[in-house]
Amino acid sequence: MSTTIDLNCDLGEGFGPWEMGNDAAMIDLATSVNVACGFHAGDADIMHRTVKLAKARGVSVGAHPGFRDLHGFGRRPVPGITAAEIENLVAYQIGALQAVAALAGYQVTHVKAHGALSNVACEDDMTARAIAAAIKAVDRNLVFVVLASSKLASAGEAAGLTLAHEVFADRAYEDDATLVSRKKPGAVLHDPELIAERVLRMVQDGSVVTVTGKEIKLRADTVCIHGDTDGAVEIARQLRQRLQQAGVTVAPFARP
Repeated sequence: MSTTIDLNCDLGEGFGPWEMGNDAAMIDLATSVNVACGFHAGDADIMHRTVKLAKARGVSVGAHPGFRDLHGFGRRPVPGITAAEIENLVAYQIGALQAVAALAGYQVTHVKAHGALSNVACEDDMTARAIAAAIKAVDRNLVFVVLASSKLASAGEAAGLTLAHEVFADRAYEDDATLVSRKKPGAVLHDPELIAERVLRMVQDGSVVTVTGKEIKLRADTVCIHGDTDGAVEIARQLRQRLQQAGVTVAPFARP
């Protein structure tokens, strides 16, 4: 049984004057945030503002690199991309956030791949290894946030990186521990009470019920709540309250 859990949220996903989600409210409820680095969303001003909000609240900040795909929000795979290209784009985005964080007087603690980059890497060894190699080359002390029981986890372990195994509060699971595609109905969950009870079971029992009703085991070091999910703030609020009522300590897995 886990007695401590991190709550992470993907933030900074606006662009220019356009905003995505309620970052300020989510930072008040999360213990770690993953900041878009300009490829799937975000820009230098948004990155700086998000880091400053996190710093003011003592919330850990991580890089959230994705494919260069603003129009598709990084949720479309890039066919034919090479391992070297993946390493370059991941290193580039980590470095960008590290520079902006330094400008704000803060430190990047972790890396979590975004969207299609993460989805592909969960099932493709080459992509997973390339992401892990880029993180290790930039700063081997960065924690690698990985989908529990995926090829990302295997690649991070092989690279000797410190891992934080992630489960998702607002996403449904397939029997093989991958996330249900957003193209399928029921892939995204919205009921705050059901989500809170589901996550408590993940944390306490290390298990989740899949879309077919099968119970599978998952290691949970951090729980993701997507900032762009409808009702994200209420989901996060009820989830945090339910965990604390059950005696679970909510705290960052890596401190700045």
